[in-house]
Amino acid sequence: MVGGARVGCAAVIPRVLRAAAVFLDRDGTLIVDKSYLSKPEEVEFIPGTIEALGKLASAGFRLVMVTNQSGIGRGYFTLEDVERVHARMAVEMRALGVSFAAIYVAPEAPDQPSYGRKPSPQFLFDARDRLGLDLDRCYMVGDKWLDLETGWNAGTRRSLLVRTGHGRQVEANGGGNMRSAVVVDDMAAAAEWILTDRLE
Repeated sequence: MVGGARVGCAAVIPRVLRAAAVFLDRDGTLIVDKSYLSKPEEVEFIPGTIEALGKLASAGFRLVMVTNQSGIGRGYFTLEDVERVHARMAVEMRALGVSFAAIYVAPEAPDQPSYGRKPSPQFLFDARDRLGLDLDRCYMVGDKWLDLETGWNAGTRRSLLVRTGHGRQVEANGGGNMRSAVVVDDMAAAAEWILTDRLE
């Protein structure tokens, strides 16, 4: 109270921003797509990828991997095999000080009912609730059309298509359907674009 009058303080309360994240496809985006990869020793990061993830993390972005692994549903390998692959990825990333805030795996084949198989946005919603994210400040990066759709369906700020993996073919076939997708060469270029575009 000042002079018997209540002074409004809403204008001086700082705006609290929720966290931002970059949602990441796995095969063809982070690591070389080797078609139903199930052996940790075959993990091969696309050049420059871990360094790019480090830049995003240093800028305050949470890193969330969202991957469809239909090889599980098709009986080609097990969830434990996938977890071993992810453990190998984590070791290589940790050597450069990088880690995922969360990993989401959809194990179903395309013809099986699924809770979160992309292009469903459900895993992104789950990460939003778990990590306190503002999807308006988040990005989705992948090499397939369904990755772009996942970001659009969840309401992320932008969906980015990398030309690694299947990306060049998707770009060539996309025509006018690319909507608001951002197309970049690789994860390193995606990180640079995001760091320039991000909302403060």
